[in-house]
Amino acid sequence: MRIVSGIQPTGNLHLGNYLGAIRNWVRMQDAMPADGECLFFLADLHAITVHNDPVVLAANIREMAATIIACGIDPARAILFRQRHVPAHVELGWLLNGTARVGWLNRMTQFKEKSGKNREGASVGLFGYPVLQAADVLLYQATHVPVGEDQKQHLELARDIATKFNQDTGTDLFTLPDPIIPPAAARIMSLRDGTAKMSKSDPSEASRITLVDDADTIAGKIRKAKSDADTLPATIAELANRPEARNLVGIYAALADQTASEVLTRFEGKGFGTFKPALAELAVETLRPIRERLNHFRADPAELDRLLDHGATRARALATPTLAAAYAALGL
Repeated sequence: MRIVSGIQPTGNLHLGNYLGAIRNWVRMQDAMPADGECLFFLADLHAITVHNDPVVLAANIREMAATIIACGIDPARAILFRQRHVPAHVELGWLLNGTARVGWLNRMTQFKEKSGKNREGASVGLFGYPVLQAADVLLYQATHVPVGEDQKQHLELARDIATKFNQDTGTDLFTLPDPIIPPAAARIMSLRDGTAKMSKSDPSEASRITLVDDADTIAGKIRKAKSDADTLPATIAELANRPEARNLVGIYAALADQTASEVLTRFEGKGFGTFKPALAELAVETLRPIRERLNHFRADPAELDRLLDHGATRARALATPTLAAAYAALGL
């Protein structure tokens, strides 16, 4: 079993990133059998498909590495590296451009969403990055890839590319990776709008809890989070038309590792004047050790670079045979 996943180094990670992705990475790492491997990478090459301030991007890469390790990824057990430090990602991505089809990429809904009304002004990288994503996982013969709802289509594309490459070259080179779907409870919404995902790009700092927020900041954001005047009901179904209430219950459930039904059993009939302080206390205590470890690694950038370099060395060793076989299959 080999799991591969990446995350773009863009700004401070928030509670949604932790509960929706990185905590799942830690659990995969901890549950991985002795003969399996987890590879987690900072997708810095994907980040440049849109404009970035180079100074900010360089800082974000280190910040992301520190945060991932602080959340529990152990570079001694998982392979943690920067995408740029393994050139085989780009090389295989170019080889796969000869297999991928424009029609397939035209169907990618994320490009339509990210490019908006200015599709002609979008970068070629933004249009073609799903091919690089395919290379990211096929390069390591990944058996499984964690995906959210917004990435299912891209994994299907990777499988299509792998299948066509194998058929076109008469080889059995690429493994077809299967998806790992994260728990539905991990979908964390904005503290200001229960119908929108918690996002780093939201202009309101009050919409999200970042992993670097101190205890007072976390408590203040939860206290001011949008809710309603009704008490909490007995069942999830009764929260169907109360998105903010449902979101706060979902956050508590994810932090406590419980179901939303279990949370409602405890707080049924209570208002948010009672529920919010309990949620704030839980969030503060859950994130406190992460913030402390994060501050430790932030203070030692040389150690971060050493750990990322070590991970890249291990990743390059795993990538080399597949890339060589892909060149050979194409007669290069």
